[in-house]
Amino acid sequence: MSSPPPAPFRVVAVVGPTAAGKSDLAIALAHRMGGEIVNADSMQLYRGMDIGTAKLPPEERGGVPHHLLDVWDVRRTATVAEYQRLARAEIDRLLAAGRVPILVGGSGLYIRGVVDELDFPGTDPAVRARLEAELAEFGSGALHARLATLDPAAARAILPGNGRRVVRALEVIEITGGTFTGRLPGPDGDRSHYPTLHIGIRVPRPELDHRIAERVDRMWRAGLVEEVRRLEAEGLREGRTASRALGYQQILAALAGECTEEEAREETVRATRRFARRQDSWFRREARVRWLDGSAGARGELTAAAGALLEPSVTS
Repeated sequence: MSSPPPAPFRVVAVVGPTAAGKSDLAIALAHRMGGEIVNADSMQLYRGMDIGTAKLPPEERGGVPHHLLDVWDVRRTATVAEYQRLARAEIDRLLAAGRVPILVGGSGLYIRGVVDELDFPGTDPAVRARLEAELAEFGSGALHARLATLDPAAARAILPGNGRRVVRALEVIEITGGTFTGRLPGPDGDRSHYPTLHIGIRVPRPELDHRIAERVDRMWRAGLVEEVRRLEAEGLREGRTASRALGYQQILAALAGECTEEEAREETVRATRRFARRQDSWFRREARVRWLDGSAGARGELTAAAGALLEPSVTS
């Protein structure tokens, strides 16, 4: 069995947009390196959110242990700070056991919160309550416009409809007197907590758009509507984070009679494509990401190309 990579890399992060092929590559690298996978997809942390998050079932994990799946109830509000605590505990345990932690996911802030020295300010109940009241009265669009004035970089990184994250960014700005993005390390990882090799998968946009449409169709055929209906009975609508997940949000609208199921499916495809572009933009700003071709024509060479990045750091 291969031994864990010495410095400069102790952790591997496989990143990129949704439907790029991160899970398959991570499993192949885990077999090659003696590694285990630590989930960095914010929505796969939720129990029962399986089909719509493309969570691999146990029989498709290649015998590789996966960690931080099915951690939270759908009613729980997710925070990067809590994820940071959980993920670092898993990584430290794996390193102590001589295993290679492989972070996998498209949630860029979650990954940076783990591998970089990123501290999260606390919350001010009065500020939070006031901002949430403004969100309820004026809508997320108005607060997002304010954020764009105060911190344009944060506004570009947060979807206008994601009221919870907009409120949090405005709260941090008010509490700290600085920008929300100003609390992040530089894109070259100048304040690393773990020396990390970042491997990114790039797929041409037309091909990625096609993959996303096919994936959404497979999710619908696999019973995503029924999954959302079941989770609705378990409190999904009350979950401020989980209810915003792609596909789940759209189907909840259909179940409420706000649109048809077909309209929900079409909007899920559109919203997922928009999200994939934002993921791609986030990771492309990371100078430390080593990009690999994940297109269909290069899929056979993807694992070998990733392995070549590890060779200087892995002893057989």
